[in-house]
Amino acid sequence: MPITGDYLFMARMDVDPAHEAEFNEVYDTEHVPLLKTVPGVLSIARFKRRELKLMLGGKLQTVELEGEPAYTAIYELASPEVLVSEAWGAAVEQGRWPGRIRPHTTNRRHVLLERTR
Repeated sequence: MPITGDYLFMARMDVDPAHEAEFNEVYDTEHVPLLKTVPGVLSIARFKRRELKLMLGGKLQTVELEGEPAYTAIYELASPEVLVSEAWGAAVEQGRWPGRIRPHTTNRRHVLLERTR
């Protein structure tokens, strides 16, 4: 996903393992398509956390990720105002997400990032 916009919004969370399959199905087939229709949403990508090993200080390091949410969705936005628009507010409350999925999510974290120049 080449990032061309100046703003990224990240929604990070865990999900109850008993609801993980439905979480992924609803996120991919309903939630993301609905949010892609919101004016100012440029792109959306979803990720699942993996173990992190890297070379640092000349040694192989394993980075402890305890407490970090398992899932992250990254939304590329035209402006921060997208998140407070009526269209965004309506989209996040449609489909099965608010009633069937959101109640089974925990450790929710939301971050807005602005590109530095």
